[in-house]
Amino acid sequence: MMPAPAGLPELLDTLDPGASRPHRHLWLIGLFDWIRAGVVGDAPQGAVSRVHLVLDAASVRPDFQPRWQRWWAQFTTDLDCALLLSDYGLAPRTAFLSALGDRLRRRLLPATPDTDDAGELLDLLLSDPRDAVWVAALDEATWQRITDLLRPSQSGAWGPQSLLDAVAFGVGQVAATGFAAEIRSRMAPAAREERPFLTLTRRHSHFTQVVGVHGVHSEAGREATEQLLAQLDRCREAADTVYQHLEEHGISVGIVFRVRQLRQRVRRIRLLLQVLGTERPAAAAGQLLTHLAMAARDRRSVRALIAENTQLTAAKVAERSAETGEHYITRNRTEYRHMLATAGGGGAVLAFTTWAKFAIYGLGLPAFWAGLGFGLNYAISFVIVMLLHWTVATKQPAVTAPAMAGKLRHMDAPDAVERFVDEMAHLLRSQVAAIAGNLGVVVPVVLVLCGALHVSGAGPMVDAEHAHHVLHEQSLLGPSALFAAFTGVLLFASSIIAGWTENAFVLHRLDSAITWNPRITRVLGGERAARWARWLRANVSGLAANVSLGLMLGLVPAFAAFFGLGLEVRHVTLSTGQVAAAMATLGLPALQTPEFWWAVAGLAIIGPLNLAVSFFLAFRVALAAHGITDIDRQRIYRAVRQRLRTEPASFLVPPPDAPAPTRPSHG
Repeated sequence: MMPAPAGLPELLDTLDPGASRPHRHLWLIGLFDWIRAGVVGDAPQGAVSRVHLVLDAASVRPDFQPRWQRWWAQFTTDLDCALLLSDYGLAPRTAFLSALGDRLRRRLLPATPDTDDAGELLDLLLSDPRDAVWVAALDEATWQRITDLLRPSQSGAWGPQSLLDAVAFGVGQVAATGFAAEIRSRMAPAAREERPFLTLTRRHSHFTQVVGVHGVHSEAGREATEQLLAQLDRCREAADTVYQHLEEHGISVGIVFRVRQLRQRVRRIRLLLQVLGTERPAAAAGQLLTHLAMAARDRRSVRALIAENTQLTAAKVAERSAETGEHYITRNRTEYRHMLATAGGGGAVLAFTTWAKFAIYGLGLPAFWAGLGFGLNYAISFVIVMLLHWTVATKQPAVTAPAMAGKLRHMDAPDAVERFVDEMAHLLRSQVAAIAGNLGVVVPVVLVLCGALHVSGAGPMVDAEHAHHVLHEQSLLGPSALFAAFTGVLLFASSIIAGWTENAFVLHRLDSAITWNPRITRVLGGERAARWARWLRANVSGLAANVSLGLMLGLVPAFAAFFGLGLEVRHVTLSTGQVAAAMATLGLPALQTPEFWWAVAGLAIIGPLNLAVSFFLAFRVALAAHGITDIDRQRIYRAVRQRLRTEPASFLVPPPDAPAPTRPSHG
């Protein structure tokens, strides 16, 4: 037997069955802290050795066993262990936001050891994420020794009655979820007709009666257990059909959360029944405790909760963005020329946007109202571009990235990576065409507007003082690069808002409501209401993207200024239009000043950063939504580098062969 490290004898000597509840809990917390101290990095062997030392020391101390039995009896009397076994690690309520708030509360607020809630105490005992590692590393022989140590109190935490109560609580929660209208209405018709959750309550009632009369280990008890397990599987399968409905009709985070909770509760009940009915209770109890330790780790993680329950939504948002993004990728010269033309139209509209911005600036409004004015100006302009089927270059990456990532759904295909690199080349050419079209038109149109204003006697679009300020703002020597990257984040955010909005539109069947709602049809008429519904279904994503982007470009700097952050936006087409207006005011001599050329250098970096940041963020979301592994990502990056070395022109020059039919573009 190994000698016990310093601290263990003193710890065992302080075990006091007559201590108050907080002192009993503090003693147990101290024991877990001592065991946990043996963990080195992520290696659990030291903690496992310390568990053996505790068991060894307890077995050779004749005075310890009686004290421990009295202590454990009092400990289990004070705590409701059935609730711990049934609910620990699972949300106390069935709403996602409630679970999120509960996890935030547990992270931010300290817990007290003076509690009769076994779950709160387990949070204090397993307070380190590494605890799940060393608990899982305990072998069956060790669990048998632990079970023997706890056995004198079979009526306590691991007694049959506590396990049966925990099963009853879990079955009740599963049945309640299955009976919920929002879950039942989304099940497949066959699953609803089978009525699995109603049958579950009957199976559990039969199980309870049989076990109460014959015992869980009897032939009848084992048969009743198998019937209950089979019915739980049927309930889980019925709940899984909800995902099919969500895929077709829109994702709800709340519904996804409830179905995941149901699946986790079914797994917990299976573990409890395994402990009740197995011939190897020590091994089964070990599996259950390992599961609880992992639940203790997971229930502290806010990120895990959000990731688990929003993955389907992210996938649906990426899928809807991909449908839009296909319109922005050109694959031949005909589509390339069409992109130039539509981008030119977008540049012409944004030239008038530049004029309107300077007009709003000249009103001298307070910061918020000026930001709102700028935002409405941008939003209206972007919507006009969309309605005319023209293009704004910087809006492309956030929707083209999911379209590209969609090509990677079947990574097992031999040409999957090669097809993706082809799409990358198509995308880069499309971006070049869009930027060229936007900038190639916005500059001359702004100059023409400035000339028209001068001829009409209305004065310059921007005065000389503000013209110098514009050049200074766009200068590469200033924070333009940072602001351009920040604008890329806003561009990405607008695509997420668009995806969420379209998903909500579909989920709540608003197109059907507009078509058939009596109040709406009385106002619009049946035929017009149907046309509006079809139009909104086709354009709700674009409207949400354009309006949200415009308002963010105008209002975010105003809110940032309120908090003293000094954040501004740099949109390459709008910035280019402003520099052109400044040049029209300052005249040709300004071309000889460093101030002008530093502004031009700033424009040269604003465009790539707008595109790169928004594309990167959207691409990462799309990769995560499609489950692309890190290994596959490395294959992709190597293939892109290889194409850049061997065929760099393919990223700039469109192929001349077999032009496909031109697809309409949406701004």
